[in-house]
Amino acid sequence: QVQTVESGGGLVQAGGSLRLSCAVSGLTFYMYDMGWFRHAPGKEREFVSAISRSGGSTYYGEFVKGRFTISRDNAKNTVYLQMNSLKPEDTAVYYCAAKVSRYSGSYYNPPDYGYWGQGTQVTVSS
Repeated sequence: QVQTVESGGGLVQAGGSLRLSCAVSGLTFYMYDMGWFRHAPGKEREFVSAISRSGGSTYYGEFVKGRFTISRDNAKNTVYLQMNSLKPEDTAVYYCAAKVSRYSGSYYNPPDYGYWGQGTQVTVSS
């Protein structure tokens, strides 16, 4: 049984930083590309960032603009999202997921991911 558990969210002032973690168990972690998405009230789920199986390739949503960094530790079955220079518009529930197909699909498309976690709330105050 696959379990995906996000942590590290919280309340932070604008300009502050948070580091999200996503621990995965029950699958061969190093064989999966991983992604972070976010969902704010009244908006669709939005791609934030993704990282390849080895960690050698990373992808970011346009709104990130150099503020976030994704990384992974395959020995710990964990993917991270370091978020700096946070803005009130970054307020959302942040989710971690595994890209289901190794050879097809898009890093940017939520339906191409599975094994979603329950999410962690990030609130940025102005």
